[in-house]
Amino acid sequence: MGIDPGTNVTGYGLLQVEGRTASCIVLGDIDLHRITDPYQKLRYIFDRISGLIDEYRPDEVALESPFFGKNIQSMLKLGRAQGVAMAAALSRGVPVAEYAPRKVKQTITGRGAATKEQVALMLKNLLHLETLPRHLDATDGLAVAVCHWFQSAPVPKLESRTKKKALGGGPVASSSWEQFVSNHPERIKK
Repeated sequence: MGIDPGTNVTGYGLLQVEGRTASCIVLGDIDLHRITDPYQKLRYIFDRISGLIDEYRPDEVALESPFFGKNIQSMLKLGRAQGVAMAAALSRGVPVAEYAPRKVKQTITGRGAATKEQVALMLKNLLHLETLPRHLDATDGLAVAVCHWFQSAPVPKLESRTKKKALGGGPVASSSWEQFVSNHPERIKK
């Protein structure tokens, strides 16, 4: 499950992963515009995330971490929203991971400065979504789930040089691992 915490809209998305294939189970948002009390917003986020975890039973929850911007108050509010979403997962015994917004965008689109629209369109193509949601915070939540899947998926096994030759394969690069790393820098944890 991926979550994009926010105090006005919190987006979420759940993936089902089978082998190397993922599909979207649910995609949505928690609209908080009608709640004026900031503490009640936090309680509502906690209750809704807890409910989603109870309903869908995700193995892991990944959250987008607050980004440092010009407005420190906004960052603090986002941190609170992230904290209650994290607490909801942890209270249900679900492991949590977090990713910076640039990391999520880089993983999904190849550009850390991608727009919400670019992320949404890439996810639509990648996961064969029929339509996009009204609030792109929902696809941002789904993007965090996909980012976590990409970051935690095992590196594919590379056939040995001997096996490829035995199978009649073409020439093998001098270092398949080096070539893989060069072609997929986003798969390497730092």
